[in-house]
Amino acid sequence: MHKIWLIFDPRRSLIALFGSLAVLALLIHLILLSTANFNWLDTAYAKAPISRPARVAVVKAAAPVAAPAPAAVIKK
Repeated sequence: MHKIWLIFDPRRSLIALFGSLAVLALLIHLILLSTANFNWLDTAYAKAPISRPARVAVVKAAAPVAAPAPAAVIKK
């Protein structure tokens, strides 16, 4: 690990790391602010999420099945 820090300057590496993490955090927050569900600034004017009622499948009742005719009894 010591040899890696000899190649990279620790100050520049840590500044680049923290800068990229700050840009990533800002990007995530802006994406969340652009949605209706996660916008915490406009909570007074926020719209409820659109939910559609579940579709209920209409199943027609099948015709009742007649009981099978009794088998003919064969006497020997």
